[in-house]
Amino acid sequence: MLERFEEMGFDLSRFVPALLRPPSQAFRINTLKGDREQVLESLAHLEPEPCGWNSLVFRVKKRLKLGNLTEHFLGLIYAQDSSSTIPVTVLDPQPHEEILDMSAAPGSKSTQIAAAMRNTGLLVANDVSPKRIPSLTGNLDRSGVLNTVVTRLPGQAYGYIATERFDRVLLDAPCSSEGTLSRSFRTLEIWGESAIKRLSATQRNLIMSAYYSLKPGGVMVYSTCTFAPEENEGTVSYLLKKFSEAIVEPINLEGLNTQPGFSRWRGEEFNPAVKNILRLFPHQHDGEGFCVARISKPN
Repeated sequence: MLERFEEMGFDLSRFVPALLRPPSQAFRINTLKGDREQVLESLAHLEPEPCGWNSLVFRVKKRLKLGNLTEHFLGLIYAQDSSSTIPVTVLDPQPHEEILDMSAAPGSKSTQIAAAMRNTGLLVANDVSPKRIPSLTGNLDRSGVLNTVVTRLPGQAYGYIATERFDRVLLDAPCSSEGTLSRSFRTLEIWGESAIKRLSATQRNLIMSAYYSLKPGGVMVYSTCTFAPEENEGTVSYLLKKFSEAIVEPINLEGLNTQPGFSRWRGEEFNPAVKNILRLFPHQHDGEGFCVARISKPN
């Protein structure tokens, strides 16, 4: 893993300590349950600091378990890493749309989507794992979500059963999770070159399905919490090879120190459009490592 990080150009003396250091805790105000100003008044003792890219996301410097707060139990806030709020912010869901969250459990992003939709339209929250469905439904219920149908299907199926159905699709893909090492070392138990190869193959099938299920004129977001180029630029380049008309849009969010996507990796040249991928690294951003691509399908 360290050799790969060096190949990516990271200064390990800065990068590794930042990767292993827990970022500031963060929460998102759930407007389905609470008024922004009232919730902030209730949590004033935590001295929350706003994140510029989303007016509902705040960091907390104090070390305490946000999930134990009454406000979290009541669904007024959702405790999640600040980076985790970015894919839905980039997706920009709108009321009355039909949206698919292809890999939804445990529900942090589905609840964010539903709130942006103001409980209108239709949100399909899908996850293939039966063990993860209870956490998904529990978080949807706690957050006051009413516009959502939960399904348990392989994400690859949606391209066939719901072709060109959705206005927006979120694919927060299963990945090698390198960006989450500050949270858990479990990643090291499953990590390896073979795992990256296997996961990137799954991601390619999922991103194709997501694009097939997207309406002409629709928008999808592909995101991971890994640094592996095979799983990020490689997956997006694969989609562009199959669908040259797909557009990887630039992402501009206030208050984020980001890096563009890699243009090449281990001798492979990626599609030039992957430069528009947004990459977040823990030594430059107070949050977990993340990669986000916004892809639109022309009419």
